[in-house]
Amino acid sequence: MKQEEIVAGIDLGGTFTKFGLVNRFGELIAFKAIPTDKKLHYELFLKKVAGEIEQMIQSEGNLYSLSCISIGAPTGSQFEGTIDSPSNLNWPKKLPVADILKNLFNLPAVVVNDANAAAVGEMLFGVARGKKNFMVVTLGTGLGCGVVIDGKLLLGRNGHAGELGHVRAIESGRLCGCGRYGCLETYASATGIVRTVLEMEPMKKSDSLLSCYDAGTLSAKIITKAALSGDKVAIEAFDFTGKILGAALSDAVALLNPELIILTGGLAKSGDLILQPTNHYLKKNLLNIYHDTVEVKLSEISTKNTAILGLAATAWLHLEELNRVTV
Repeated sequence: MKQEEIVAGIDLGGTFTKFGLVNRFGELIAFKAIPTDKKLHYELFLKKVAGEIEQMIQSEGNLYSLSCISIGAPTGSQFEGTIDSPSNLNWPKKLPVADILKNLFNLPAVVVNDANAAAVGEMLFGVARGKKNFMVVTLGTGLGCGVVIDGKLLLGRNGHAGELGHVRAIESGRLCGCGRYGCLETYASATGIVRTVLEMEPMKKSDSLLSCYDAGTLSAKIITKAALSGDKVAIEAFDFTGKILGAALSDAVALLNPELIILTGGLAKSGDLILQPTNHYLKKNLLNIYHDTVEVKLSEISTKNTAILGLAATAWLHLEELNRVTV
């Protein structure tokens, strides 16, 4: 029996690394997530991921043949095949990840910004189908952004276009993992909303469900649960987060004129808690010529699949490009 050709997508996140096997029809054959071990040397960690992928393929029997690897990561450069000093990982500058994966698998490999992968996934399989001008904003450990203009992924000179998370949101604001102060992702992200609650005055939090948590125990999931229970502190934290994000998105709309902005990632799982204030403050800050020209939606693809499917699409495109070159 002939083996079905598949590709592997690796979504390297600051907290978890997710990977899956996908066929040409966008079907997710297998999926797994492991903690991103920041203490482990990068080569050992990538070798560990490679071993997990090989085990997944073996567990599916002799049905599939792996053809390409695609990895999405913060500050990944598709042009150079590198990951460039990701703020959420203690890895070296311009790490040649594509070459490392090529050697591990003896297969073609491509690096792509993780938010760009999410944008491709939404364009092919999500709410952006049929849209030619849109943004995908990933609210996870940090804030990623993939931009599609006139039906094409916006990459920029070095493949780093769309770093909305490192646009200055507040002058002399919170310290970011990139070493700068006031970056948007320090406010509008899963970790950002935790910092917002922790920075609130103790008196304000005294009657809150969140008063018993500290930096080591509080999470965006806990804040979401509290907000759904009507906790005023949690609701205020979401409103503040939406205010910062909405204002930043209004600036992005002025630059890019998208028809759609999609929110995805862990914090987007809170649903209307983040969607409504973001929409409100976006509209409040929009230049009048952009009123009623852009809408904000939550991703309808499972957050564990969006990036993987986008990475898989990138891998298939990479294989097609290699075939064109060699023919």
